[in-house]
Amino acid sequence: MRKPDQLAEFVHEALRMGKDRGEIAEALQSAGWAAHEVDEALGAWAKDAFGIPVPRPRPYVSAREAFVYGLMFTALAMTAWHLVSLSFNLIDIRFAYPTQAEDQWMVVHRLQSIRWSIAALIVFGTLFLLLNRRVSRATDSDPGKRRSAVRKWFGYITLFLAAISLLGDALWIIYSALNGDLGLRILTKGLVVLIVAGVIFLYFRIEMGADEHAA
Repeated sequence: MRKPDQLAEFVHEALRMGKDRGEIAEALQSAGWAAHEVDEALGAWAKDAFGIPVPRPRPYVSAREAFVYGLMFTALAMTAWHLVSLSFNLIDIRFAYPTQAEDQWMVVHRLQSIRWSIAALIVFGTLFLLLNRRVSRATDSDPGKRRSAVRKWFGYITLFLAAISLLGDALWIIYSALNGDLGLRILTKGLVVLIVAGVIFLYFRIEMGADEHAA
């Protein structure tokens, strides 16, 4: 039997026998269990006067949700990437350096990149909005879906990547300033990354907060 199973079985039996939660926690900590392990094990059972321990709902894993959230995560990543790429190309055109003339190949390449980004935004942006709307409706009608372990993993991975993007953006701007290259062109690009990554971070931070509250 695994240690988590042993702990869960012990807590269940102790609660079933009517033992006080404080006594159970003290006994477990005396046996060497960490405080967070004890709190998690006790938190799995509701404080109820029903007579027998009542289990709380726990996170679950669904292959169907893994597919939906994986597709939504990919659509979001592609949308963010091509939104930034499109913005960078437009900024380069708008704030082109007067002394830096682009040859014909660069002009064609930039136009192709712009068209590709627009196409990607139409496809992946629409897909993300549709999937996000579907997921939001599902969690509103059934708050229990917020306990999905897959949802939490994808949510926190997105938060991590958004945070890394924000830190990288700050690093890039500071380096450019120290290097004497901080002009309107770089500032505008930094602002684009800040807005895109910041919106994603705030949105998923709110969503993860709601998930923790629902749990």
